[in-house]
Amino acid sequence: MACTTILVGKNASYDGSTIVARNEDSPNGQFEPKKMQVVHPEDQPKTYTSVLSHVTFELPDNPMRYSSVPDALSGHGIRAAAGFNTANVGMSATETITSNERVLGADPLVEYVPAKGVEGEEGYVPAIPGGLGEEDFVTVVLPYVRTAREGVQRLGALLEQYGTYEMNGIAFSDEDEIWWLETIGGHHWIAKRVPDDAYVTMPNQLGIDYFDLLDAEGEQVEHMASPDLRQWMAENHLNLTNTSRLEPEDILDEEFFDDDLDDMDEEEADAYEEYMADLMDLIADVREGMLSGEIFNPREAFGSHSDSDHVYNTPRAWYMQRCLNPHDGWDGEDAAFGPEDDDIPWSRVPERKVTIEDVKYVLSAHYQGTAYDCYGSKGTAASRNAYRPIGINRNSQLAVLQIRPYVPEPLRCIQWMAFGSNVFNALVGLYANVGAFPEYLSNTTDRVTTENFYWANRVIAALADARFHETGAKVESYQEKIGALGHKMLRETDRAVAGLAEADIPAALAKANDDLCAELKDQTEKLLASVLYTTSCAMRNGFAMSDNER
Repeated sequence: MACTTILVGKNASYDGSTIVARNEDSPNGQFEPKKMQVVHPEDQPKTYTSVLSHVTFELPDNPMRYSSVPDALSGHGIRAAAGFNTANVGMSATETITSNERVLGADPLVEYVPAKGVEGEEGYVPAIPGGLGEEDFVTVVLPYVRTAREGVQRLGALLEQYGTYEMNGIAFSDEDEIWWLETIGGHHWIAKRVPDDAYVTMPNQLGIDYFDLLDAEGEQVEHMASPDLRQWMAENHLNLTNTSRLEPEDILDEEFFDDDLDDMDEEEADAYEEYMADLMDLIADVREGMLSGEIFNPREAFGSHSDSDHVYNTPRAWYMQRCLNPHDGWDGEDAAFGPEDDDIPWSRVPERKVTIEDVKYVLSAHYQGTAYDCYGSKGTAASRNAYRPIGINRNSQLAVLQIRPYVPEPLRCIQWMAFGSNVFNALVGLYANVGAFPEYLSNTTDRVTTENFYWANRVIAALADARFHETGAKVESYQEKIGALGHKMLRETDRAVAGLAEADIPAALAKANDDLCAELKDQTEKLLASVLYTTSCAMRNGFAMSDNER
């Protein structure tokens, strides 16, 4: 599934939360309506069978309740996408990523092979089940894990046993950590902990650009992987590190830094030299790790650098980082990174703390302020259609999983949700630790109706897109109002439930969600009426008495 992801470490977020956010985009040529759902333990299957790959296996006993954002229509499996369990663990699993021929040849994807012939007749060949995929991941992992690390470990074990039929990136979070797992071929995988002070951008592309095998095989402080990853890589010649380029002078020019000493006083110079000594020691350690094969770049080893990546993927990472680190220099001949560069960092420390609104903005982006904005006036017709936007017509849902460490445990998990095209929708904050979600977000069917949040947003987007500049201010006002209502509801409800017994809290949170969604429905219908009127006035057959001039 075409998607865009941002992960925000706890020290990089505005309030100390871990934040996992991702667009789920429907395939080209179709919409896949989404809804919100709470899955209770009694509704969780004991025996799981994948719809697409037909793999069947037993699930553990005692699953936890969890939230999800499944497909509203049957036929492609559950595709639960993103949610929280009652242990306050979040999971997001909708990111299809790219790989290369060497990887797929060394460990082929595990694809479903249909039966041949008629059962019971001569020549019949039974079907061969495929592996796991996006359809399955949340359902078979999230109800059974109590930390983000456990999520990585359980999914990794399942991948090793059953394999996968597609390349995917999956995020796990708890209040302390965020982990990002990437599938490598049919049965292999790697996972890396998101730095607490950084954010990560992921645009349908294998993204991890630094991996420490020694850590993955040992203490697993920041890295985990398939147990046989080192051997498998060596046997298939997958490490592309060119060790002839690892001389210290090729990595860092000390003379460049020595030039800065002339402008410093003695105290500053001493501190600077100490910093440089530590930096050189770190570089030396990394160099030794690369020479030994323990440190490598997975994006180079396992990923793709195709022409289509430079149109479809890398520009999205470039723009997200441009928004969150605007002073790093992104334009012109001297720019550190351009939209088609293959080495845009996987993680980066932001210039300031990242907010929920920042996350919504970058996951709705269409290259505003650049020559690549499809709604803009800069550049040329060709440049304005050069790159795939993040906020695209095929956005199905955006789930922002926020875990707040400063409130009691039942209140910590907030699932911010938007449906439809992100350019024109709003993000609504909902408590996740509830028995059911409001009907406005859970009643999506194949019937197009404004009685649910999904289809209302689809209609608004189609109307507003046609008159983007005339409706833009109204859409922005709506987005701001819904966002403010969400923050207000959370603040007021946090205070209101402080004195309640723990058993009474879920009902109080559910009522707060319901009250917010009643206002959400009202504001969404008002926006729909407004953009409908504006677009209707621009119809070609419009005419008024005052137009009757001779």
